[in-house]
Amino acid sequence: MAAMKLRPETALTFDDVLLVPKRSSIRSRHAVNTRTQLSRAISLAIPIVSANMDTVTESALALAIARMGGIGVLHRFMTIERQAAEVERVKRAEGFMVEQPHSIAADATVQQARVQLAEHDIGGLLVCGSDDEVVGLVTTRDLLFETDAQRPVREVMTPREKLVTTEPGGSIDAARAKLHSHRLEKLPVFSSDGALHGLITAQDIIKIEQWPNATKDARGRLRVAAAVGIRPSDIDRASACVNAGVDALVVDIAHGHSDGALEMVRALKQRFPKIDIIGGNVASPEGVRDMVAAGADAVKVGVGAGSICITRIVTGFGVPQLTAVAECAEAGRALGVPIIADGGIRTSGDITKALAVGASTVMLGSLLAGTDESPGASVVRGGRRYKVVRGMASLTANIDRQSVEAHREVDPEDWERVVPEGVEAMVPARGPVKDVVYQLVGGLRSGLSYAGAASIPELWEHAEFVRITSAGKQESGAHDVETR
Repeated sequence: MAAMKLRPETALTFDDVLLVPKRSSIRSRHAVNTRTQLSRAISLAIPIVSANMDTVTESALALAIARMGGIGVLHRFMTIERQAAEVERVKRAEGFMVEQPHSIAADATVQQARVQLAEHDIGGLLVCGSDDEVVGLVTTRDLLFETDAQRPVREVMTPREKLVTTEPGGSIDAARAKLHSHRLEKLPVFSSDGALHGLITAQDIIKIEQWPNATKDARGRLRVAAAVGIRPSDIDRASACVNAGVDALVVDIAHGHSDGALEMVRALKQRFPKIDIIGGNVASPEGVRDMVAAGADAVKVGVGAGSICITRIVTGFGVPQLTAVAECAEAGRALGVPIIADGGIRTSGDITKALAVGASTVMLGSLLAGTDESPGASVVRGGRRYKVVRGMASLTANIDRQSVEAHREVDPEDWERVVPEGVEAMVPARGPVKDVVYQLVGGLRSGLSYAGAASIPELWEHAEFVRITSAGKQESGAHDVETR
């Protein structure tokens, strides 16, 4: 029998340490720069990534996070078609110009136009004739007081000859001026030969000005990532998401340092060389090195650290998160690949600590699950509102995943064969996600100022930790006072 292998050092997590304050020349927390890298090619204004959990990230939350400067990872526990549609919803939400505007046939009815506008959550449709040539534009304003739902769209639209248009290559300022001078909300873009190039909307210009730090691609569209598994069908899932415009693919399984995960990372990178591939989850430097060798452009770190994950209890495996991130970040930095700290984040102070040991971004699950934009079910208990959150290795998540993959209901007798590594829980309703993220990033900014660091890379250099006892932890919170 081999002797027990035991590392000599103690592994640490967030509550085991504090950062030592350093002399700082930073006079305001707003003077620090929180810009960072998600992956080799994608940068973020804030180091926040929303988790690919079905009670956390669908298009609504991905849109909100991207507008604030982070990015969302759409979960994979839905059909391929729906996930691709969620990607498309984010990519079409805004941009200087909508390059492929939604359209409707001229002989369609007012009711059909209303349904299509509501389905896509938009305010206007280009109207096309029998030869697919644009013959007009219909907006919600045209339909607002129309009483005949069966009236043809051609009778209520603004015909093409009366449309105010612009040509490609104009500036935002010029488009804004034209929209204002004509009191319009939509500005079709036609080239000199009459070919349609897209549609500029007043709302898109407003959003550009409202969210100057939004995470966008080269075409001005919001960025979004999508999760895939390691089954053969996940190649089709990835392909559908890439066709919909996804910016990064996340190969995400509980034990990412496995042949299946590495092979999927390698296959995706070979098939989609222009898309950043994120691998995970791992908890060791060897895992990072193998992921990068397979083609990963970023690596997600964390096994068993999530608030609703019980992998460590069920399997006995895991590494306390701060040590795992620190060791993996050292390997990632040597290879030029960013590390995403996934799990265990409960406060803005934890975000600062995770970044201080070398992570480039943090992935948040339960902290965002209670927000208005999260898809979790809302419940009321004891007069307070909560939202449901569940680990993606929980019992019901496993059953739902099998239902999606098999395209059928799972036999109740099969439930007993599932060994869950996650739980279901409730978190307090927290309101709009922008309010939650504002507080978290505000705490991070303050943390950078305490370190005398004007940026996240400077935090890596300046950070010094001190271990604390349980008494030190108690001293760190409110104590010896009555709170309510």
